[in-house]
Amino acid sequence: MHWSPLLTHIFWWIYCGWIVSEIVIAIGIRTGKKGGSQHDRGSQFILWIVICAANTLCFVTAGNRAPSLFGGTVEAIFYLRSAALLIFILGLIVRWVAILNLGRAFSANVAIRDDQQLRTTGFYAVVRHPSYLGMEIIFLAIGLYAGNRLALAIMLIPTTAALLYRIHVEEIALRAAFGQQYVDYSTKTKRLIPAIY
Repeated sequence: MHWSPLLTHIFWWIYCGWIVSEIVIAIGIRTGKKGGSQHDRGSQFILWIVICAANTLCFVTAGNRAPSLFGGTVEAIFYLRSAALLIFILGLIVRWVAILNLGRAFSANVAIRDDQQLRTTGFYAVVRHPSYLGMEIIFLAIGLYAGNRLALAIMLIPTTAALLYRIHVEEIALRAAFGQQYVDYSTKTKRLIPAIY
C-alpha cells in the first residue's frame, strides 16, 4: 500500500515527539525540596529505566520471527499500524489533558506541593491516574506497531509493572496528604482503567 511509508514517517515523528516531551517533563517539571514534600521512593528512576529498556527490546524483537499480530500480510500490517497510530494519538491526548488538568500540581517526581488541592474533576473524575492511563495506551500502541506478540508483551508487561509501583507510591503520598478526602475519592473512582481497575 502506497500510504505505508507516510504512515511510518508520521508514527516515528509522533514517537520522537513523545520521547522529547517525556524528557522535558522529567527534567523540567519536578518538585524540589523547597516546593513541597517528596515521596518518590525511586519510582521515577525505575519507571524511566523500564520504559527505555522496554522500548529498546520491543523494537529489537519487532524484526524477529515471533508470531505476528493479525497475520503477516501487507494489508494486515498496514491496518494494524494505522490502528496503532490512532491509539498512540489517543494516549497522548489522554496524558496531556490529564497533565494540563493538574496544572501546577503536576510533578515528574512523586511530591505534594504545600498548597496542593486534590483534583477530582475532568479525567480525574473517571480514574485516579489518567496521565498513567495515557502512558498505558501509548505503550499498547508501540507494542501493536512493532507487530508481533513478543514485542507487544515486552512493551506492556514490564512498563505496567513499573507504573503500578509508581501508582502505589503515589497513592501512599496522596492518602498521607489528603486523608479521608482521598479515601472517599478512591471509593468513587477506579485507579487506572475506567470501570475495571
